[in-house]
Amino acid sequence: KRIMAYTTINKSTDHFNTKLFTGNESAGHAITGVGFQPDFTWFKNTGATDSHSMYDSVRGVTKEIQADTSSAETTQSTGLASFDSDGFTVGTRTASNSNNMTIASWNWKMGTTSGISAGSQTITPSAYSINATAGMGIYKWSRTGSSTSDYFSHGLGATPVMAWQKRTDGVQDWYVNFTVRDGSNDRMQLNNTTALTDDSTTLPTATNYYPKSPETGNYVTYLFAPIKGFSKFGIYYGSHANYPFVYTGFKPAWVMIKSISTTNWNIIDNKNNGYNPDNDQLYANSNSAEATGDVIDFVSNGFRIRTTAADVNNNNTIHVYSAFAAAPLVGSNNVPATAR
Repeated sequence: KRIMAYTTINKSTDHFNTKLFTGNESAGHAITGVGFQPDFTWFKNTGATDSHSMYDSVRGVTKEIQADTSSAETTQSTGLASFDSDGFTVGTRTASNSNNMTIASWNWKMGTTSGISAGSQTITPSAYSINATAGMGIYKWSRTGSSTSDYFSHGLGATPVMAWQKRTDGVQDWYVNFTVRDGSNDRMQLNNTTALTDDSTTLPTATNYYPKSPETGNYVTYLFAPIKGFSKFGIYYGSHANYPFVYTGFKPAWVMIKSISTTNWNIIDNKNNGYNPDNDQLYANSNSAEATGDVIDFVSNGFRIRTTAADVNNNNTIHVYSAFAAAPLVGSNNVPATAR
């Protein structure tokens, strides 16, 4: 028996929203309709082989990292120009504003930039922005050495179960650390198809996060704690006999999936075509244009796999997913979600 998923976040788009727009390759192209001022925006030109470009308010609006490469952070004066009250302004860079191309932007709101108690933490982030209501945070920090017991206070008030981390001052693969498989700390790499490996870092707590890094450097970490009715991070088993249904407790807006073997990171959102069965996917680990495999259906309380493709339905294999809501199944206002 399913328990109805009540949440204090009745409007998911106050914290996460996908915004599609048509690029014009002109400076000062202002995009509105996001619904908030983003603190983290991830761009992908859906029709061309531009890299995924990611910007956040903690590192600075001109500082780009790429999801599909191990490259260091670069300064792109023509990429993102500003985060605005209802969106953002982009420049002439094709990855975020290619002429007559559809650009997908995935936007997260954090916004609290002070108030975390340093306590006895061994790493002090030089800057951060968090949203404890939605269980999300961005942290800019540096490390000398590689102690697995180093930690910083994250301020989310709940235990993060998913982390995306990138070294910014040098070439290094992305780390995607998660505890959703069996409670231990596992790791994969966002910029490639590498299979799961066990990680020796200490498990996160409701107060502290213990980042893994093998070398001295500067880093950014994006942390996510699950919030009922807004976000969920978990696993499912691939099955060719019975296509899996994944219960999230909300109608998804954005889902990222990878099997723990050597497959792609699939991203599906509710705006790129945005209706069943025509839900096309992009690959976080690749600069390729949008694929047209139509691999999942979004429903009012989760998503269903509708293919035997190994990326999302590797038979008898664990898949890890991150999901953010378009609307809760039932909010605290007792308004139910619909499938479309």
